[in-house]
Amino acid sequence: MNSPINQVAESNNFTAVNVGKLSLVLENANGKIFLKESTKATGTEISVSVIAPKTDLPIFHSHKQNEETYIILSGSGKFQVDDQYFDISEGSVIRVAPAGLRGMTNTSDEQMIYLVIQSKENSLEQYTMEDGVIQEATALW
Repeated sequence: MNSPINQVAESNNFTAVNVGKLSLVLENANGKIFLKESTKATGTEISVSVIAPKTDLPIFHSHKQNEETYIILSGSGKFQVDDQYFDISEGSVIRVAPAGLRGMTNTSDEQMIYLVIQSKENSLEQYTMEDGVIQEATALW
């Protein structure tokens, strides 16, 4: 099957892609789309995933050096890290250290769609306005 990711625009300083309507695209992509390669990212891996209603994520896993941040876009269920679990729903954001053994289940009657942002633990040295530089520019639209 062809990739559902369509490149929108690109230059030296950015890559823009469109994956389409998430719930439909994910059905045709075996439930997960990785965006690192298509966006040419160098510091993060971002994936978009779906779990069918009343279904467990099929694996528990940890990482060697990367932490993950999960952002739940729809659905609800349970998230487990090591020997603790808690409820999750639309709007939940969970950061898991590399060594944390993680897994999740969708307990709702709708698809659970979520983002995962993966980056090297302790690599962020500056963020928000410490790293941002406000500059003069003219809007082109």
